[in-house]
Amino acid sequence: MPKRQLFLFQDPKEANAFYKYVDTKFRLEGENVMDDVPFTIAQNQYFFSFYEIQIPTKHINLFPLLFDHFFNAALKIQEGVERDPEEMGKENYYIGIEVYSDFEEDCLRENSLSRTVVLKYLRNLKNEYLVTHQYHEVLFKQ
Repeated sequence: MPKRQLFLFQDPKEANAFYKYVDTKFRLEGENVMDDVPFTIAQNQYFFSFYEIQIPTKHINLFPLLFDHFFNAALKIQEGVERDPEEMGKENYYIGIEVYSDFEEDCLRENSLSRTVVLKYLRNLKNEYLVTHQYHEVLFKQ
């Protein structure tokens, strides 16, 4: 992971969807899609790189254990089959975006001069990505 600050959001779409969105929106044609993507805000050029981050969520399903306990108690069975609790999980995906320019190494750092405008740009980018299903649509919005 980078040492820069990240703009992070949960990605409910399938794997590589953000990659496809960025590739289409910025007309990269598969070149440098994840690194050094150029964009402009008020005639100032910036670059972003992004990472797809997988964070698993785990929880324990106690229902089978409780069911066995109450079932055995209802039937007055002293010894029942002992089960181990079931561990269940779900994969959550996040997109982490870092932004830099020729003048600032980390445009998301708290004391960065461009932090406010860059955050606004990234929020708009995220919102556009989340509501767009056919990525060629973004070409008509520019």
